[in-house]
Amino acid sequence: MADVVNLNRFRKTREREERAKEAEANRVRFGRTKAEKQRDRMEVERSTRFLNGQKLEDPT
Repeated sequence: MADVVNLNRFRKTREREERAKEAEANRVRFGRTKAEKQRDRMEVERSTRFLNGQKLEDPT
């Protein structure tokens, strides 16, 4: 004969695991330090300035 399963416990365990997966994904996605964010921002600015400096003429 099969064991009795508490469906509420099963449901709560499944939801808890789903939340843990989502939290891990968010930590990877948003978990950057202030220095990393600033470094990336400065890199974008530097590349933008470089590309703007390479333009020959304004097309207008």
